[in-house]
This record gives sequence, structure tokens and C-alpha cells, in this order.
Amino acid sequence: MDNTQIHESNMQTKTFYIIFFLSLTHLFAQAQNPQLNIAHLTGDFYVYTTYNIYNGYRVPANGMYLITNSGVVMFDTPWDTTQFQPLLDSIRLRHNKPVVMAMATHWHSDKTAGLEYYKKLGIKTWTTVLTDKLSEKNNMKRGEYLMTNDTVFHVGQYSFETYFPGEGHTSDNIIVWFEKEKILFGGCLIKGADAETLGYLGDANTLEYESTLKRVQKKCRKPRYIVIAHSDWKNKNSLKHSIKLAKRLKKEHAR
Repeated sequence: MDNTQIHESNMQTKTFYIIFFLSLTHLFAQAQNPQLNIAHLTGDFYVYTTYNIYNGYRVPANGMYLITNSGVVMFDTPWDTTQFQPLLDSIRLRHNKPVVMAMATHWHSDKTAGLEYYKKLGIKTWTTVLTDKLSEKNNMKRGEYLMTNDTVFHVGQYSFETYFPGEGHTSDNIIVWFEKEKILFGGCLIKGADAETLGYLGDANTLEYESTLKRVQKKCRKPRYIVIAHSDWKNKNSLKHSIKLAKRLKKEHAR
């Protein structure tokens, strides 16, 4: 082997190790900052989390899905637009069932972004009439089917109720209540038990927020789980804490 061949061989070896190292670095970064997380809540209920950048920070957005005999029901859609299909694929792989229904709890993009994508795949997409109007006004994705009032859904062996408690995070925010299982899906209306503020208030009703949360508390007695959008959903004190924050906010804005 001449010097030229040796040099080429060394270059190929170096190139291989560089590519190998970069691949490992990329895989490590993905492991450290996954784009999609799925966690078991209880029974047939699962919480999924995607991420997006907001004000320079990587912010998680939690949604939920339910496995029924008639297929999978999704509550809110991924905030990260690259995860619409990976979520469907993950659900199919884990549970061998298709998603048949997707529901958004208010008009912001962290809830509605995937509605149009899922509608095109034949998944029944739902919002309230008010959410649809606000989505159209703000150029957000819209659902195919509309709820005019609080609605009880029966899917497979499960029943759940959508409930509009009043204005809070937005003028259209709803919650989903599973009476039998005592599971409250609160979306962005409820903040984490460790939250210092009620988060983004650009579309909020700061004077009504406390009353709205108290209606949720009255409606959803003794929840076993409270799933919220942008904080730890494992702490059931999130609703009580959010009421305290809303009460403080109301006083501040009433001055």
C-alpha cells in the first residue's frame, strides 16, 4: 500500500468516526429533548406531551387520549406540527387502534393545530361553536363538527361531558369531565400547582377567571386526576392553586 492509499484510508476512518460521533450526539440530544412523550395515566387513559418554543423557552403542551372499544379519542392536538402523524403512529403501535375522534378545548394553536390534518384523514374533529368562530377570526385550524352546548359523548364503553364554565384563559375554554372515572381534563384553564402566574393572559377574562374556576370545582367533585396543559399534571392541587392565583389577579386588576 502506497502513501496515497494509506492517507485515503486514514481519511475514511476519520470520516467514519466523525459521522458516528455526530450520530450519537444527535441521538443523545433526541433522548434528552424528545419531541413526543406518552405517559400512562390510569386504565385506558394516556397523557401525551409535545413541545414548542414560546418566548425563547421550550414549553411542553399536554394532551390526553382514551382507548375505547370503538377507537381512540384524542383531547387537544399536538402543538408541534411535526408530531401530528408520529402521535397517530405511536397510538396504533401501542394499542393497535385508530384515532376516531379529536377534540380541542379552545382556539389557541397549542390545542387546535392538528384539527385540519386529522380531519383530512377522516378523523372526526370537534370544537364548540364559539371556538370555531374564534378560530376562523384568528386564522386557526377549525373542527368539522360543532357543539352548541355542553355535550355528553358516548364512545365505546366510555362517557364524558364537555363543560363551558365561563370565561377564563380565553372566552371559549371548555373542560372535559369523566364523572365515573373522576378525571378532569382542564387544558390551559388550570395551571400547575407550582405556577407563579396564570400564564398568558392576552385573551383572558381576568375578572371572571376566579368564578369560572370555582364553577369547575363545583362541577367536578373530588377528581382523582387533573390533566392540565403546560405543567405537571400529577399534582391534584392545581385547581385549588389556580383559584388562589385567579383571586389574587382579580384584586390586582380591580385596583
